[in-house]
Amino acid sequence: MIENNIPLKIKNMKKVLIVCSFIFAAIFSSNAQEISDNAIGLRLGSNDGFGSEISYQRKLKENNRLEVNLGLRDAFSDVKLTGLYQWVWNLEDKFNWFAGAGGGIYDANRTSLFASGVIGIEYSFDIPLMISIDYRPEIGITGNLDGLNSDLGLSVRYQF
Repeated sequence: MIENNIPLKIKNMKKVLIVCSFIFAAIFSSNAQEISDNAIGLRLGSNDGFGSEISYQRKLKENNRLEVNLGLRDAFSDVKLTGLYQWVWNLEDKFNWFAGAGGGIYDANRTSLFASGVIGIEYSFDIPLMISIDYRPEIGITGNLDGLNSDLGLSVRYQF
């Protein structure tokens, strides 16, 4: 009699595992944090002497966005424009990490082109405010920029 119940218990166990798997998958898929459609603010960093930049982010897909940064100095005669395509992943409730690649143009007496990457972490508050820390390596391709330049930045953005 005990041997006859074993196949029944295995069938029930399979059903329980399948139901638990669906519940588990639903919990993790609903845990993904939505990134905002737009965010604008300031990025404070060393940035080859530019210091701070105006920063704008635009959501492209569910977990992808475009970030554009504009740095100005010396009475607006020197300009640095950076564009980065980013992938965003959720760490915990309001924490995300991101990585991306892109490039830009730097004009300080001579126009230069550079390639850039980015990796960082961000936190979204309950109010429409986000803070992030990122590392951005830049490699000069032409002009005044040569070799590898590193930039560590702290950003504060308003999300809308």
